Amino acid sequence: MRDNKGFTLIELLIVVVIIGILAAIAIPKFSATREKAYFAAMKSDLKNLASQQEIYYSDQYAYTSNTAQLNFVSSQGVTVAITPGTDGWSASATHSALGTTRGCAIYYGNGTAPTSPIAPSAIGEVACTN
Repeated sequence: MRDNKGFTLIELLIVVVIIGILAAIAIPKFSATREKAYFAAMKSDLKNLASQQEIYYSDQYAYTSNTAQLNFVSSQGVTVAITPGTDGWSASATHSALGTTRGCAIYYGNGTAPTSPIAPSAIGEVACTN
């Protein structure tokens, strides 16, 4: 008999199956982590927007929907829609990777609470869809 060195086909198949099982476990966890990051970006943008609106209000005594006047730049992939009111404002944020039905919203003062993608239950609360 010859002294054959190396792995058998069965051993290699077992290794491939184990790697496949680990990948099947890891990929959904990675997707959930990415989704959490998208929501964190939207929440952060809305909180930054709230700060910028209050700075603008202290100078102009009015709220605006013009992001250039607020010096506000949203995160990559995040779209923020601002609706100013006479004594308040509201805004909603969506992420391009999540679609338009999932996102976050906030409102302050007597601004009309946004209903899309979600309606916050309290003034100043950042509410997000799941």
